[in-house]
Amino acid sequence: MQVRVLVRLKPGVLDPQGRAVHHALEGMGFSGVEDVRVGRLIELDVADDTDHAALTAMCEKLLANTVIESFTIETPGAL
Repeated sequence: MQVRVLVRLKPGVLDPQGRAVHHALEGMGFSGVEDVRVGRLIELDVADDTDHAALTAMCEKLLANTVIESFTIETPGAL
């Protein structure tokens, strides 16, 4: 089973990379962009019987810094 984990900085946490992208977009003449937040996408291939609790534990222990980041677990194609 393929799993996607989207990790983003929590609201209120400074995002210097997002700020740099925002500045670059303005410099390139793109208007109307009010804010940019940069995150990361992690794709995992796991055994079909891997449960949500195990995936959550992976995120909390390694994949995300839960002090400053939040995460979303997606299982594309799952019902």
